[in-house]
Amino acid sequence: MAQAFYSVLRRASSSVLPVAIRTAGASRTFHAAAAATLQKGNLSRDLTRGSFVPFLRFSSESAAKRRADENLLQVVESEIECAEETEDQNTMEKIPKGFLFKIKDNPGERTILLKRKFEDEIIKVEVDMPDVSGDDEDEDEEDGKDDAVNFSIPLVVSISKGNGVQLEFGVTAFPSEITIDSLSIEQPDDSLEGLSYEGPEFNDLDENLQKAFHNYLEVRGIEQNITNFLHQYMIAKDSKEYMNWLKNLKDFVEH
Repeated sequence: MAQAFYSVLRRASSSVLPVAIRTAGASRTFHAAAAATLQKGNLSRDLTRGSFVPFLRFSSESAAKRRADENLLQVVESEIECAEETEDQNTMEKIPKGFLFKIKDNPGERTILLKRKFEDEIIKVEVDMPDVSGDDEDEDEEDGKDDAVNFSIPLVVSISKGNGVQLEFGVTAFPSEITIDSLSIEQPDDSLEGLSYEGPEFNDLDENLQKAFHNYLEVRGIEQNITNFLHQYMIAKDSKEYMNWLKNLKDFVEH
């Protein structure tokens, strides 16, 4: 009898134990799946939140860029209108009779080049933009003049012969005079090592030698009577170059 009872108990245990194991395994699997689902949900929310912030930043920067570009274009267009009026006023004068030089004026460059042949010499003059400045207030009060304006034009005068050696002068042209600031001899092939001797400062030269150099340039066409023409020409060129610069700036911002 006892043996039969133990046999029934073993069969019951063997049938109940796998069910319990399967139930426990299923429970663990359920909890693992639920945890994974929650983790995926949190990850999805994190990704959504993380991608939304850069999108807002990009939209804000894009709007700020558009406003800045539109504002710049408005200011540039207004400046172009003012520059057009100035350009109409600063028209280039006709080359005066007796002007000895040919003018080479390349658009986009701030300087022009004057060139002429004088017997066996080639004379070139690089003309830069005028330097305009007002006189001192004390001088204006003494002279009884208002808004007195003086100008000067930087020039580089090069005189060369067939051997390639050239004499180069740094010159400043004023309305009433031509001054020589520097003088040097330029060799075609400077093979000397170190610093070459360039001579003394021009103002340190003997006064008679200075006068002789002024006369040397005057004979070659570098004289005071060309100053006013060059001033008007360069003012008109400056207006024209400024207008082209503004248009190029507008084209860049628009495109």
